[in-house]
Amino acid sequence: MTPKVLIIGACGQIGSELAYKLRAQHGIDNVIASDINEGNLELVNSGPFEIIDAKDLEALKICVAKHNIDTIYLMAAMLSATGEKFPEIAWDLNMNSLFNVLNLAKDKFINKIFWPSSIAVFGPSTPTVNTPQHTIMEPTTVYGITKQVGERWCEYYHEKYGVDVRSIRYPGVITWKTLPGGGTTDYAIDIFHKAIANENFECFLDEDTELPMMFMEDAVAATINLMEANADTLTIRSSYNLAAVSFTPKQVADAIRNHFPDFTITYKPDFRQEIANTWPKSIDDSQARIDWNWNHSYDLKQMTSEMLTQLGKQTVS
Repeated sequence: MTPKVLIIGACGQIGSELAYKLRAQHGIDNVIASDINEGNLELVNSGPFEIIDAKDLEALKICVAKHNIDTIYLMAAMLSATGEKFPEIAWDLNMNSLFNVLNLAKDKFINKIFWPSSIAVFGPSTPTVNTPQHTIMEPTTVYGITKQVGERWCEYYHEKYGVDVRSIRYPGVITWKTLPGGGTTDYAIDIFHKAIANENFECFLDEDTELPMMFMEDAVAATINLMEANADTLTIRSSYNLAAVSFTPKQVADAIRNHFPDFTITYKPDFRQEIANTWPKSIDDSQARIDWNWNHSYDLKQMTSEMLTQLGKQTVS
């Protein structure tokens, strides 16, 4: 049988796009999508799909054996803003799902793992401009804590057990294909929906809050490129810094006004502002660019044009 890929948390923002891209590359039947429920019917109906709780090790073992799984992309997680409302649930999901997948690899049920980290691993003591690959990490959110601890476990399993685990510290990811999923950077998705609907956008961050962002196509490309890289070239087994473009809500609004001059935005910061204040403004991802030739394709202008074009098509249809 041909070794196959399992995506856990495939109904999420990045997971769903990753599933479509990998199926296009490797064939629909060679990429198994899974999630705790059928949260994305288009994805569920597009190829093999399994309902799996990422915290259930035995269910994962059964799925791996059933489909001859070689590689797992663990995309299931509770994100930053939602995690602050349900801290114990976030810890349980984010940590135990990772342990399950790491142990599957340690015990030779699978050969390779992708696990996403985040800029949420950084904190108020971290340098905020061109944040280095190796730096102080004192996260202030449950999500950030789980990602920081997860990075340490990934590196540990690689060093102690030879597990081939690979990871990226995602910045905010912007997409037109799925709705916001509970993250602090998700204002940069919702704002485009409001622009297309000719509605005022009330932003939960201050106008000058600069954060690292990335268009979904770049995020998916980076993920696949890292997984296809020769293991011998990889020098980071905790998680790679990754960057594309940094911007503020005001800069996004200005970019939108190049297409919709009457677009309006107001600002009403909430608890997510405190989270954003602890995160970097820009990221130094030179190690990723050296080790596996990472290079982004979309800047703010290109991202804005593509978001408005694609959401406009959805509105018309």
